[in-house]
Amino acid sequence: MRRVISVLLENEAGALSRVAGLFSARGYNIESLTVAPTDDDSLSRMTIVTHGSEQVIEQITKQLNKLIEVVKLSDLTDGHHIERELALVKAVAAGNEQREEIKRLNDIFRGRIIDVTDSTYTLELTGNSEKVSAFLDTLAQFEILEVVRSGISGIGRGKRALKVEEKR
Repeated sequence: MRRVISVLLENEAGALSRVAGLFSARGYNIESLTVAPTDDDSLSRMTIVTHGSEQVIEQITKQLNKLIEVVKLSDLTDGHHIERELALVKAVAAGNEQREEIKRLNDIFRGRIIDVTDSTYTLELTGNSEKVSAFLDTLAQFEILEVVRSGISGIGRGKRALKVEEKR
């Protein structure tokens, strides 16, 4: 089963390496990994997408919680959440007919054209992984020069939040 795990960890050198090492040492695969600082400069937020049985996911979360850099962890797939991924796609757009068709497909998927040259379009699309994959499948009829996918970022819906509780 696919799981999206969100982790708050100390923003320090080697923290990402230790998390990735935990997965590789046990033979678990990371399908997607995004990491960025939070509004607190001392913390980073990591979103990990992986697959595994309930026992494997339980083992992963227990091992992650043992890492000294991990401050807090949440399995987003345990509740309502939002997932988004960013894709940048550079496609050959030679000739008016091809340019118009790429623009039409881009509009259907609610993407943005962020760069234009005499022979290429660079497109930006944000959405869930299925939407991004469908967009890429649709564009496959054209020559794609380059694709960059950010990986999934996720957040709980409503008041559900992954944050460190304030000390009173």
